[in-house]
Amino acid sequence: MKRAELTEFDLEKDDFKLHLSRLAKDIAPQIIQAAPISATPAAVAGSAAVASSDATNAAANQPVEEKGIELIKSPMVGTFYSAPSPDSPAFATIGSKVSADTVVCIIEAMKVMNEIQSEISGSITEMLVENGDAIEFGQPLFKVKTT
Repeated sequence: MKRAELTEFDLEKDDFKLHLSRLAKDIAPQIIQAAPISATPAAVAGSAAVASSDATNAAANQPVEEKGIELIKSPMVGTFYSAPSPDSPAFATIGSKVSADTVVCIIEAMKVMNEIQSEISGSITEMLVENGDAIEFGQPLFKVKTT
């Protein structure tokens, strides 16, 4: 709309109606006031309890920091794979020695298989995700003992 210097656009077809509008620079802005939403105290308290329980669950799912243990975290959102194919052995298992350039897993994102390197040296003490899990950016994947 901006590129074509349009301020309004209307489209009607059968039961479908579309109206788009943007303010031009020389038109004074209109103030639209929304009606206040009233919430009952019980609804507010209930949503606060849900938020509190979500925070507790999130805290419980976070690995506790341990001395001499570092985490290998996911650099992207995707699907975790511990091996290059179902028939192949895992890149890394508990007890595996890793260095900064050791591939520890594959993360599939948008049909692209991305090899993930350890970026730290040590030995893997725990795998924090399962093969085929959907993972988030920054999610811990492995615990590595560095000392």
